[in-house]
Order: sequence, then C-alpha cells, then structure tokens
Amino acid sequence: TDGVQVVDTAPDGTFELVTVPEQGFVRITLPSGYRIPVNAPGTARFYQPLTRSSEQSAVFELEPDPVPHDDHTLLLLGDIQTQNATETGWFLSQSVPDLRGTAASLGDEHVFGISCGDIMFDNLEFYPDYERGVQGVGIPFFQVVGNHDLDMDSPTDRGSVETFGRHFGPGHYSFNRGAVHYVVLDDVFWYGSGYLGYLDADTLRWLEQDLARVEPGSPVIVATHIPVIGSQHLRLGEESPSLRLAITNREALYRLLEPFEAHILTGHTHECEHVFEHGTHEHVTGAVCGAWWSGPICHDGTPNGYCVYTIRGEQVSWRYKATGHEPDHQMRLHRTGTDPATPGELLANIWNWDPEWTVRWFADGQPHGEMERRRGLDPLSVELHSGPDLPARRDWVEPVPVDHLFRAALTGEERHVAVEATDRFGRVYSGEWRR
Repeated sequence: TDGVQVVDTAPDGTFELVTVPEQGFVRITLPSGYRIPVNAPGTARFYQPLTRSSEQSAVFELEPDPVPHDDHTLLLLGDIQTQNATETGWFLSQSVPDLRGTAASLGDEHVFGISCGDIMFDNLEFYPDYERGVQGVGIPFFQVVGNHDLDMDSPTDRGSVETFGRHFGPGHYSFNRGAVHYVVLDDVFWYGSGYLGYLDADTLRWLEQDLARVEPGSPVIVATHIPVIGSQHLRLGEESPSLRLAITNREALYRLLEPFEAHILTGHTHECEHVFEHGTHEHVTGAVCGAWWSGPICHDGTPNGYCVYTIRGEQVSWRYKATGHEPDHQMRLHRTGTDPATPGELLANIWNWDPEWTVRWFADGQPHGEMERRRGLDPLSVELHSGPDLPARRDWVEPVPVDHLFRAALTGEERHVAVEATDRFGRVYSGEWRR
C-alpha cells in the first residue's frame, strides 16, 4: 500500500502499485508468522521511501519466525516525551531497564513494543536517543506519531511528519501477529499553527480497504495518539471534548471498526482510563514520563509506566506496569485526612480500573463490602502538582479529576484497613493502611 490504495500480492509475492512520490512510502502489511524486520536500532522496517523515478522496485525480504505468534505480548508506551538531555537520561536509566526486565521475564515469547506518540517533546533532535533506548530494550518497536513529534515549522500536515518519517516511516500502516490485526493511525492533523484530532480522507480510504481484508469478528487492535473520545471533558464538567483531545470525525472510525472486536490504544492525556463507545474499548494509557518528567506520577495519580498486553489466541488481557515497581502494584491508598473535602475517608486510587473490577475493603480483619467509587482529585497529585509554583519543573501541570478513586468511610477506631481489588481477569491486588 502507498497509504491510500491497497493491493494484494500474487502467490509468488510480487505486486504492482501505481502511485505518486507525494505518498511518501510503499509499505506492507506484515503477515503473522514472520519476524518483524528492523532498522539497526530495532525500530520496525516494513516500508521503503518512494522515489521520483517513473518505475521503482521495492523488495521486502521476510524471514519466517520459529517462535509462534498465537501467544504474544505487546508493550505499549504512552508519551515518553523527552525534551532535553536530562529527561532523555531518565528515560534511558529508569524506563529502559524496566522495559528490558519485563521483556526478559517473558522468556521466549514473541514480544514487541509500540510507542504511542509524543515520543519527543518538540525537540526532534533527540530521536536518535529514543532509538538508543529501543536498542537497549532489545525488542522490535513500532512508532505512532504524536502532536509533539511534528516539524512545527511546516505549513501543512503532510510536511509536519517529514522528520518522523525519516526515522520511523509512515504514519499509518498495519501488521498481523497471531490472530490479531494491528492498525496504527496518525490522528494528529497539523494545520500550520496548531493541531486537532482528525483522520484525513486518505487514511480513512486506506483503512476501509485494509479492514476489508480482515475476517469480521476478529480482534483488531488500533494504536493512535489522541483519544477517540476519552472522558476528560466530562470529568471537567464540559459537554464535549476539545478539538485537541479527541478525534473530531470519530464516527467514521467507529463505523469501520463495527464488524470487529476492537481495542483502541491511545495516550496524549497523561492519565489512565477505559472508555466504551460504539462497541469499541478505548484504553487511554498512562505516560512513561508521568506528568512531563516532573515527578513519579501522572496528573491523575497513575504512576509513570506503560501497559503490558497479553494475547492468547483471540483473547486480549492487560495490566499496567508502574516503572520501578512490581507488576502487582495496581493501587495507592491515601489515609484519612489526606483529602480535606472528606477528612473521614480512606481513599484508594486504582488507576487501571474499569467497570468489570470489584473493589472491597476490610477493617481489622472484618469485611465491609465494596468501596464506593467517586470522582475527585488524587491526593498525591494535589500535593505534587497543585498551585502556581508546583511542580518545580512544570509549574503549568495541575491535578485532573478522575473516576478511579474509591472511598471507605472510617469511624476513627480502625487500626488496620485492607483493600482488595479484583480485575476483569480474576487477578487480585491488595493494599493496606495501618494507623
């Protein structure tokens, strides 16, 4: 495909495609059962630049993979967003070893990564340092373009991704692993002085042809940067999302995904949430950089980290992995009095919660049933981010209301409180507080 039209290869692997150089690249949909071709640092190489010659030969050499793909793991990185050498150093010294350890813990399983946009924070000269990080993790990585990954001196959307393209190839493409069809989309539309969430006509035309080759009912995992809808606007008391925080023509995407079991993986907002719309499950993942490398958490209280997706045949499961913590670190408890609005409550922030979870609490060994979910600010985020002077490195960061806080009203007599959270896959996580 050239990103607009899609053609099938002949049985011997040959193909013909009539295109124009302005399309940038010819790329393939990598079939399952073959190794992911990579550039020297380990970034996926499934594309070749188009030239201005009247005829061009593009050869893609694929190597069969002896490791089965039916069971595989995806490491999803949202918003690495390094802006300078200091932040790049933190990514290389904190995030990369954690990712490498997670990948190593999976043994011989097929593992790959997707960086879900905002790899940089405007300073694109640090792309080689990101590539060095990919090399350090030791697994192939696909890249998604984010709003901070653009050439912002470009007057056009097409021109805004030239530097990204030189390093990582096209902005939209697809590939297969096991029974799953993966799609990467560029939903950042640059109009010369800013951006909005939008899928252009070429992308939608390509996506329609791409998905026409996928069996209805199959799992499709879409990775894109700006959330399709998210819920931040609702938590802020607004009727509709900002043009920069959602895909403005999302109905077109929903229509194309309707025949499939679709998971949409996004970043951009530096928080964790799950949104269910039009038969899709949108996963907004926490940021590798947290609140823009200002401290250990995102502005919703989610720890700096990434998400681990485990695929078994057509079944998809996931768990958030906080950088520097064990995999079962899935909540943080805040003692009574931490939140001035509710001084008698103990709060639990369970950042990767979705409606299929159950959250129970126990006081001095006695069960007290399910905790009550409420909207509010994470107390640690308030402590680290609230006010005009905090955080010191990014004083524009502020806490954001979240819907994954849980409360337990205490009497003041309790000596020990335990919280037990069971996720939709039956995994149990716990936390405790002692007076």
